[in-house]
Amino acid sequence: MKPSRDIQVLIDIMARLRNPDGGCPWDLEQDFDSIKPHTIEEAYEVAEAIENKDFDELRDELGDLLFQPVYYAQMAAEEGKFDFGDIVYGISAKLIRRHPHVFGDLNTSDPVEVKKVWDGIKAEERAQKAARNKGAAKPQGFLNDIPRGQPALMRADKLAKRAARIGFDFAGPDQAAEKLHEELSEVQEEMASGASKERLHEELGDLLFAVASLARKLSIDPETALQDANAKFMRRFAHIEKGCAENGTALEDADFETLQALWDEARLADKKQD
Repeated sequence: MKPSRDIQVLIDIMARLRNPDGGCPWDLEQDFDSIKPHTIEEAYEVAEAIENKDFDELRDELGDLLFQPVYYAQMAAEEGKFDFGDIVYGISAKLIRRHPHVFGDLNTSDPVEVKKVWDGIKAEERAQKAARNKGAAKPQGFLNDIPRGQPALMRADKLAKRAARIGFDFAGPDQAAEKLHEELSEVQEEMASGASKERLHEELGDLLFAVASLARKLSIDPETALQDANAKFMRRFAHIEKGCAENGTALEDADFETLQALWDEARLADKKQD
């Protein structure tokens, strides 16, 4: 078997790997649950390649990510549930259905109108899904189809966006900022009162949700903002490590004043660059 640009070759490779007669022992042991963490990891590696603007790496990581649905499709086909063609058909039908201004008879080029149509179609799809699942163990509430497996900050953003569709929302960023200050005050009050870890856990959760809401009202993706803050922290901390090494001081032996001074140098360098 040789590499190819044809997706069918990738599907055939996966089938060969899962073939009990001469396949890969590791691949044969896997199931949906065991592969799931790899899918999440591959998605993050794609995001990192994009952030680094490393397009050779992005090409490779997208290949790894593409392999994930091929893997699930093979396992599903073995159980008679669906195959890769069903996945392709499903997403094709969905995209055509959700873009009537491109593939249908809706005549508009207004992004706001397009978004309204998109949201309306998705609402219809959710209603149809709820009807199909009526009587199932999982409740089909207005927010229930937002995946629990998403990063918490991302999910908070999506939950609030969904609630905003029915008018349950802040009037603007200022009101969201007021809520943020309110939640921070409640955390401080609990700290001052010697509250239990459980109470602080709850109040900190409310504070983080309020942060996500403020980001949404400012049209900023909170997950990306936090990722960028993580990267900035790592960059500034690397400056601390470099400074300690140049001074001949072990990182763990440096006093706080030295660490803070090096951190301030990194902050100043960032501001000059900005």
